[in-house]
Amino acid sequence: MLAAAGIAAAGIALAAGAPASGAARRGGPVIRPATARQILAAVRAPGARAVVLNVWATWCVPCREEFPDVMRIVAAYRGRGLRPVLVSADFDDQVPAARRFLREQGVDFPSYLKSGDDMEFINALSPRWSGALPATFVYDGSGRLEYFHEGRVPPLDLERAVQRALGNIAGRKKGA
Repeated sequence: MLAAAGIAAAGIALAAGAPASGAARRGGPVIRPATARQILAAVRAPGARAVVLNVWATWCVPCREEFPDVMRIVAAYRGRGLRPVLVSADFDDQVPAARRFLREQGVDFPSYLKSGDDMEFINALSPRWSGALPATFVYDGSGRLEYFHEGRVPPLDLERAVQRALGNIAGRKKGA
C-alpha cells in the first residue's frame, strides 16, 4: 500500500511539473516508466486548466518533425495553465536517445516512457487510437478528452484545441 502511495505521489509530482534533480537535468529530462493508468492519473492531477498529451518516439520521423511545434504551443500556453505530458514509446534501450532528444528540444520537465502491454496502453488512452505515432490528445482541466489527432498534428489545429480546452474549463468555473 505504501509503495502504491509513493508511486501516486511521484506521478502527481511529475504531473505538476516538479523540477528534475540537478543530476537529472545535466543528463537530460527525467523519463520515468508509466502505464496508461499512471499517464491518465497525470492528466487528471489537479492544477492544470488543460493538458496536452503527446505520444512520440525517437525512431518516428513524423514525431521528430512535429515536436518543435508541440513544444512551441506548450511554451506559449504553459503559463496559462497548460500541462504538457510527454510519453516516449521508445524501447528501454533507447531511453538515452530519448533523453538527449528531449534535452535538444528544450524540455525542462519530467516525461514518461510507455510501459505495459501496447494494446492495453493504446485502448486506455482512446479506443479511436490505432496506435500509430505520433498521437496527440488535448484534455480540459477536468480530464475530459477534447481533441485527438493520430499522425503529425497540424500546429494550428493543436493550438485551437488548446485554446478551446483552456476556455472550456474557464467557462465552467465562471458558470459554477
